[in-house]
Amino acid sequence: MTPNPLQQLLGLGQSVWLDELTRDWLGSGQLAQFTERDAVRGVTSNPSIFQKAIAGSQQYDAQLGELARAGADAEAIYDALTLDDIRGACDLFLPLHASSGGLDGYVSHEVSPRLAADTWGTVNEARRLWAAVDRPNLMIKIPATAEGMPAVRECLVSGINVNVTLMFSLAHYDAVAEAYLAGLEARAAAGRPLEGVASVASFFVSRVDSHVDALLAARLAEEGDPQRAARMRDLMGKAAVANAKRAYRRFQQLFTSRRFAALQARGARRQRVLWASTSTKNPAYSDVLYVDELIGPHTVNTLPLETLDAFRDHGRVAPTLAEGLDEADGVVRRLALWGIDLDRVGERLSVEGVDKFVQSLDGVLATVEARRRQFAPV
Repeated sequence: MTPNPLQQLLGLGQSVWLDELTRDWLGSGQLAQFTERDAVRGVTSNPSIFQKAIAGSQQYDAQLGELARAGADAEAIYDALTLDDIRGACDLFLPLHASSGGLDGYVSHEVSPRLAADTWGTVNEARRLWAAVDRPNLMIKIPATAEGMPAVRECLVSGINVNVTLMFSLAHYDAVAEAYLAGLEARAAAGRPLEGVASVASFFVSRVDSHVDALLAARLAEEGDPQRAARMRDLMGKAAVANAKRAYRRFQQLFTSRRFAALQARGARRQRVLWASTSTKNPAYSDVLYVDELIGPHTVNTLPLETLDAFRDHGRVAPTLAEGLDEADGVVRRLALWGIDLDRVGERLSVEGVDKFVQSLDGVLATVEARRRQFAPV
């Protein structure tokens, strides 16, 4: 039987992780089916994913009711529900984690986005979650804020696997890769082993196009020159892939450097680039745009279910990340001519990303509180 497009990605060095998790999938065996049929090799989660899961399922009711009647508040209930889902997913992926030599089989769980500007609050929360799950294939998600970078370094020194999230720019990527390398160097200097410490750098894609396209549209609305307008329209939908390809080129440079070679000799792994936010927001673009265009070695693409299904059906498998780098540089230069700087765009999207996850956390806690009151009326 010919492998489907998702399975074929593995042959080009890219792992597919699922950007979705619900207790329904764990109980029904559906998550296991994704691993068998589609070569899904990991799972990521965040407050938005858990908000959807808890609000849309009755599978949480028994545990939620028990905790509510025991007097737990909404935050404690949310913590217990999500930790149990994370443990269950980790257990499902443990055999793959072992058979892949620790390359894949990871399940990511996010520290509270309310801690995004609190370095030591993030470190302490990461340590708590790491101990509570107690699985070697857990990754703790820490946002790529200025305060998050020293937290990433500290967690790596402690041997905690880290998924650095909410990266939107080349400047973000440089900071994240530096935190990774510095963390491993500090761990090595302390005489601790580097084997078994894993990290990915989650680079967000589609939100860049959404934001840049909006900026271009605003300029187009004021542009009276048809030729200039045509040049602006030609940039629509190109910023995100160009941004990602430039980050991947930097990854290749850093992880073939002498600096990394010294760490690799002591057992260190590459910090793979993970493409996040890969569902296409603009219906005018291909629904698999951010998969088709970002295929290459030592990468992960984390897909929501809708994009997973679409790529299985009509994805194009080719080593595209190595293509079009000159064009990517040209896109960035042309955007700059219209006053659009992707590093500044990245800073704004980082702030918005944290805010959105805080809103999702508030939303899921409100959902849990409403359900708690049903089981344990005040």
